[in-house]
Amino acid sequence: MKPKIHPKYHPTQITCACGNVIDTQSTMKDFKVEICSNCHPFYTGKQKLIDTAGRVERFRQKYNLDKKK
Repeated sequence: MKPKIHPKYHPTQITCACGNVIDTQSTMKDFKVEICSNCHPFYTGKQKLIDTAGRVERFRQKYNLDKKK
């Protein structure tokens, strides 16, 4: 590797709005984020399917899919 062209790599703390702190390494110093894996709906299993304008229902009717399966 060529000398003096790579950025410095620092130990970093990422702080989420929920209070979770993640220790890692980055070229940036400590920084804050709004959402992390502890509070993101996709990772916590609290994600809700939003049916816009009945698209899911129309799909089910079109292909005769039963909701209870």
